[in-house]
Amino acid sequence: MPPTADVSVRPAVPGDETRIAAIQLAAWRTAHADVLGEVVLDSLDEQAFVAQWRQAVTTPPGPGYHVLVACDGPRVVGVASVAPVAPPDPMQAPGGVVLALEVDPPDQRSGHGSRLLAAAVDLLRADGADQVQTWVVEGDAARERFLSGTGLGPDGRTRRLATGPGPDEEAHVVAEHRWYAAI
Repeated sequence: MPPTADVSVRPAVPGDETRIAAIQLAAWRTAHADVLGEVVLDSLDEQAFVAQWRQAVTTPPGPGYHVLVACDGPRVVGVASVAPVAPPDPMQAPGGVVLALEVDPPDQRSGHGSRLLAAAVDLLRADGADQVQTWVVEGDAARERFLSGTGLGPDGRTRRLATGPGPDEEAHVVAEHRWYAAI
C-alpha cells in the first residue's frame, strides 16, 4: 500500500491557541489586505487573538460552541469555530454559524478547509442544527468560490462592520455577506 498523507481534523486543545491566532492573522493578511488595508491589519494585536482563542478553547460560552483544528501530521494548519444560532421561530430547528474558517496560506488548497467545514457541519448536525451560515467579507472571491463548491450560497443579507481607523482616521467599514445552506 502506498504511503498516505497524515491529515486530520480534531477538537482544539489548550496549547493550540498560539498557532490558531497565527493562522488566522496570516490568512487575514493574505485574503483581506485590499479590503482591510495596512492600517487595520497592522493594528491587530496577536496576543489579544491568542487570549480570545484560549478562552474559546478552554471555556466556550455554552453548548454548541466548538473549535476545531486541521492537522498535517502533528502540525496545526487550519482552524474552524462554530456556534449555535437560535431559530427565527421556536418551532423550527436551530441553526449554526461558522464563525471562523481559516487555513494557513502555505497550506491552502490542500483539502484542509473542506475537511474543517465537513467536521463543523457534522458537529452542528449532531447539535440539532438544520442549516449553516457564515459571513464573507466583500471582495473575498476565493472564499466565495470555496463556499459555492460546498453548497453554500449568498442569501441576500449584508452587514457592515467598523474595523477600526482608516488611513485618514475615519472609521473603516467593511461589508460582509451572509452565505447559507440547509444541512
